[in-house]
Amino acid sequence: MPSTEPAAKRGRPHSPRAEIIFRSLATTAGAIIVASIALIALFLLIRAVPSVLANEANFFTSTEFNTSDANHLRFGIRDLFMVTVLSSIFALALAVPIGIGIALFLTHYAPKTLARPFSVVVDLLAAVPSIVFGLWGILVLAPQLEPIQTFLNHNLGWLFLFDDGNIPLASGGTIFTAGVVLAVMILPIITSVSREVFNLTPRAHIEAAQALGATKWEVVRMTVLPYGRSGMIAGAMLGLGRALGETIAVLIVLKTAAQPGHWSVFDGGYTFASKIASAAAEFSAPLPTGAYIAAGFVLFALTFVVNALARLAAGGRVNG
Repeated sequence: MPSTEPAAKRGRPHSPRAEIIFRSLATTAGAIIVASIALIALFLLIRAVPSVLANEANFFTSTEFNTSDANHLRFGIRDLFMVTVLSSIFALALAVPIGIGIALFLTHYAPKTLARPFSVVVDLLAAVPSIVFGLWGILVLAPQLEPIQTFLNHNLGWLFLFDDGNIPLASGGTIFTAGVVLAVMILPIITSVSREVFNLTPRAHIEAAQALGATKWEVVRMTVLPYGRSGMIAGAMLGLGRALGETIAVLIVLKTAAQPGHWSVFDGGYTFASKIASAAAEFSAPLPTGAYIAAGFVLFALTFVVNALARLAAGGRVNG
């Protein structure tokens, strides 16, 4: 029979020194990450403050973003914030139900012979360059979405989200199109995280529900979804972080559209990231550069707050 004595009595004594070394390395690794984030925030803040102080417009409410004259800066983030938030939330609303549905199909409905290759195909979407998504979105997807946008505008135009503001939708480069492109881009992240969490559902929980006569859907609803709730939230927030920071694809889709105006998915304009990327040629003078760094700092803070709230929400679900 195998020995049941502790490892220390079988010739492998516990090493306090190894424990101390491991703890020190783990603590150092965590401290490096925290310090790096703090230093990034400090750098952005230091470079942004002079430009914000020289700004002749309201930084939070102005719709202007004119940095061509370094002596008369006028820039604000209202429209950037609106387009960024609206396109990202719209993408999340599309991608989360689809991603969770795909994850449930792969883990509890599809046969293994189909689930494995299908999982690989979904994961490969994450390897597609964002510029390819952008070109696909404006050249292929936008013309196909135009009838849908027109239908929504005609039937739901009384709601501000679907009011076109008398702007023609023929170009297709709208927040609606950008949101669909972003949804496809973040789908692999949400699906992958959800799939891994669903696979970790204790087998005893599933068998207990089946023993009570539960159907497949009732098993999923009573055991799999509650167990994977925190993972689904984490996957959604990872996808949201990707959507908030996406640059090239959004820049290609939205560059031909009208400027934003009233929180409509048929508006256009720039997100924080695409605005910064579009003006890279202006990063020669300190003050104009600082204006874009200020916008980047807001995006940094927005992403940080979103992830912190998601962490609290996921932790609250687990504790509950």
